[in-house]
Amino acid sequence: MKKLILSGITCCLLFAFKTGQEKALPVIKISDNHRYFTAGGKPFFWLGDTGWLLFSKLNRQEAIQYLDTRQKQGFNVIQAMVVHSSKEVNAYGDSALTNKKIAEPKVTPGNTYGKGKEYDYWDHIDWIISRAAERGLYIALVPVWGSVVKESHITQSQGKAYAEFLANRYKGYSNILWMNGGDVPGTDSLKTWKAIGNTIHDIDPTHLMTFHPRGRTQSSTWFHNEDWLNFNCFQSGHQTYAQDTAKKDLNYGEDNWKYVNDDYAKTPVKPTLDAEPSYENIPYGLHDIKLPRWNAAEVRRYGYWSVFAGGCGYTYGNNDVMQMHKAGEKMGSYGSVMPWTEGINMPGAKQMGYLKKLMLSRSYFDRIPDQNLVAAGQGERYDRLMGTRGKNYAFVYTYNGRDMQINAMELAGSKVKAAWYNPRNGQTAAIGTFAKAKAMKFNPPGEKKNGNDWVLILDSI
Repeated sequence: MKKLILSGITCCLLFAFKTGQEKALPVIKISDNHRYFTAGGKPFFWLGDTGWLLFSKLNRQEAIQYLDTRQKQGFNVIQAMVVHSSKEVNAYGDSALTNKKIAEPKVTPGNTYGKGKEYDYWDHIDWIISRAAERGLYIALVPVWGSVVKESHITQSQGKAYAEFLANRYKGYSNILWMNGGDVPGTDSLKTWKAIGNTIHDIDPTHLMTFHPRGRTQSSTWFHNEDWLNFNCFQSGHQTYAQDTAKKDLNYGEDNWKYVNDDYAKTPVKPTLDAEPSYENIPYGLHDIKLPRWNAAEVRRYGYWSVFAGGCGYTYGNNDVMQMHKAGEKMGSYGSVMPWTEGINMPGAKQMGYLKKLMLSRSYFDRIPDQNLVAAGQGERYDRLMGTRGKNYAFVYTYNGRDMQINAMELAGSKVKAAWYNPRNGQTAAIGTFAKAKAMKFNPPGEKKNGNDWVLILDSI
């Protein structure tokens, strides 16, 4: 095996940086107003899934099943860890690293190793990224999970060497993004995260990059002014209002829209999104598996709240899918017992596509968050009404089907056509046409209760 000296550290020489993609996708870019994404000049609404262990747990047949399912459900971004552990091996038993050293990726000639012709770790990743491109899916690559950097005391120079390897290998793929970090505060190994970010950005300035922080924190806290941070993301986390007792954080609780508000007000202007809200089918607070589990209604609420507040997209997660729990395995983390092949079809996943469908159904780049749409009683916690609008339309979301008083005066025209959009099935029901007013009253279908969520649609006439 040949070696290459990178920044004074030995690293494996890559024999072919790119195996060749069958399909090239438009590279995702930042919109002109710096709030959203575009791809090929068209609006790109980020609908992500946390397929964290895609590369290490799934074989090629399983990976195709996963990618096909998420593509059919409307997802367009998969967040996946490149190295989750210094001991990482893939489904074929090949190691990611030589002697557990992050600066020495274990690369072999060809795409197989061993007498059984098992698939090489890195070529397996290449193959999955290419298959994702064929399905119109982008992969947000997490170079190395935060716990590995922290526990292994990875230095700046080691991080730089590893980042050089990754950037050179994947810069030629059109369907990648970079997600530096991994469930840690930026202050944990701050210099190493900056070294990784700067190195990837220097070699691969074409692809966008962010930083994935720990729960109840946001990338902008540490890296907003870094050149390599093209957009912000935050992890609203998995705790309930009652469980959220941390004093060091912003302590927004389940109100993930407040993180968007915070990022939205920062300069320079950068897009932001919730990259890890509560996962469907994971226990409240993660660790006590006897507690109730987050359900589809709750993950919908996180989605509509954050997007209507000005988010450029939303990432969904499922407890069993994110760890690729397989049938026959012992109980996984956080009480996971359902195989990922079943968890992938839980109702919340399909319903995420309805959010994307709605956001792309009207003019996109003129959309702004606007709480002035709520004429009275914006509400707190689950009573919260969340409004967003363009020049000729407005959306107002309620999680529990409460009554609304709406101010439509900022919309064009003298009349509005009103309808209810159902986040559970993506269907629209007409209400009627009304003269535009400052306090228009609307009563959503059904009784007021959590999970009876609706979007009021107003279109200018």
